[in-house]
Amino acid sequence: MTAPHTPRTLAVLGLGRMGTALATRLAAQGWDIVGWTRSGRTSGIVKVTGDPSAAVAKADLVLLSLFDGPACQQVLDDVRDSLRTDTIVLNTSTIAPAEASKLARQLGPSYVHAPVLGSVPAAAAGTLQILAATDQDTLDRVRPVLETLGTVQRVNDASTAAALKLIANNSLAGAVLALRDSLRQGDALGLPRAQVLDVLELGQLGKLVGRKRHFLLGEPPAATAEFTIGALAKDMALLNAASSTPLGSAAGLADTPADCEADIAVAATVPAVEDAVLEPLRAYIRGHATGDPAHFRDAFLPTAHIEGIREGAFVSWRLEEYCALFQGRPALDEPTRSRRIDAIDVHGTVATATMTLRHGPDTFTDIFLLARVDDRWRIANKAYHRHS
Repeated sequence: MTAPHTPRTLAVLGLGRMGTALATRLAAQGWDIVGWTRSGRTSGIVKVTGDPSAAVAKADLVLLSLFDGPACQQVLDDVRDSLRTDTIVLNTSTIAPAEASKLARQLGPSYVHAPVLGSVPAAAAGTLQILAATDQDTLDRVRPVLETLGTVQRVNDASTAAALKLIANNSLAGAVLALRDSLRQGDALGLPRAQVLDVLELGQLGKLVGRKRHFLLGEPPAATAEFTIGALAKDMALLNAASSTPLGSAAGLADTPADCEADIAVAATVPAVEDAVLEPLRAYIRGHATGDPAHFRDAFLPTAHIEGIREGAFVSWRLEEYCALFQGRPALDEPTRSRRIDAIDVHGTVATATMTLRHGPDTFTDIFLLARVDDRWRIANKAYHRHS
């Protein structure tokens, strides 16, 4: 084994939102970065390889920024034989405490579990809060890397670091749901949304309201989501599984749409209705997100029609004609698209709903008529308005 030294060659495995931000920050501060991503999508900011084993072969440090524990285990299993004996694995992913402990046992002292508190802007600015679980000698080796990304707090073991990260995200989920309840009460009292946000921004929810104000007012987002509702829901499920105490925040996120790429502020704007009414709308969102028409067949009644103005002419599609417009794969610009349920009104066995979809330069307002048929809600018809 070579003598301990500060890592200068880094492999970043996982180039999603956070992984790209971490890699970009480190590259800008002089580290030699090579990246790899499972999705194949890259930003062009750092050099990448299609082979994770090639990425780690010459690396002093391998940084993981992956979605969950199974992804971390699979990637590490794939590259294990290519790791040098002196290479450190620095895992910033949010995973379950038991999963973190297992990885620590497998890799021994070369493994540093270091989940981060903060989102993409904090990573770009180097202001993350980092919970690092390792021995002091290894921490000294990786400290220059960690301190480039933020402030380091050492904790006793990998399980503790993972658990503390889940607790931190639970507080975020609680804040999002508190904001949702406040907005619902404001709507019930007939208060203007902007005025409600002005007051909430003065209080304990102020930072969250300030960051998400444009979204909460229905305005186009300034950027793509920094931390998605899918990631937050995943973290709350991990915490629920690890804890013997039922978690209200984890249950509350079940009310949110199944668009995993949606900004976390979507949880604050979903109307308060029973979950069954939302399900066909969630299936409709999944259809647009994936391009898979099977989701539309699940969302709509077979007799449904979809109507609106397309290229200056009125169209009225039967369901199968509408499904034929989709090719079974996401749109190329899917990461930049967004969908939001704006309102739902339920009247016994029928309901109406409004949704806003932002697809590239076009914004769609979708109006749905839903019916409860055979104890299940389905979309009976949809009309839409398209504008740029």
